[in-house]
Amino acid sequence: MEKREHNFSTIEGTIEAIIFECAQQGLSLHTQMAYVLATVEHETNGTFKPVVEAYWMSEVWRKENLKYYPYHGRGFVQLTWKRNYFNYSKILNIDMIKNPDIALRPNVSLFILVHGFKNGIFTGKTLERYINKNKCDFINARRCINGRDKREHIASLAKKWLNLLT
Repeated sequence: MEKREHNFSTIEGTIEAIIFECAQQGLSLHTQMAYVLATVEHETNGTFKPVVEAYWMSEVWRKENLKYYPYHGRGFVQLTWKRNYFNYSKILNIDMIKNPDIALRPNVSLFILVHGFKNGIFTGKTLERYINKNKCDFINARRCINGRDKREHIASLAKKWLNLLT
């Protein structure tokens, strides 16, 4: 796989990086890329920056309110739970158990985002199950990340991204 330095300092640079990484990892259909971009738009509250879950709240709030603390959401796709941090520590050969904030590094977050979709790491469901050459189910594609949460909203974002990509 080709490695490339990305410009994460702008939304445009981040979008370009996401599209590139999708293609590199085999999510090359415009429909798949559109859904990944829609997910990032939603999960980062439109910032297109790796963010901490409930970034507008304090760390004390996260500690008191998130049952999976300190392995709360981080990144473009909100990596959560110790098992997921452990899995990506092994895959990337970096210790995210001792330092979960590594998931906020843009290149790390980018890999996790696309790899998780491609391989069904988060929920056991791959993006290709819902979006492939034969079908495009933006509603149920949410099951790859977070069950049914905000699925209609993200599907509408994906349609917008698809129009921009084609």
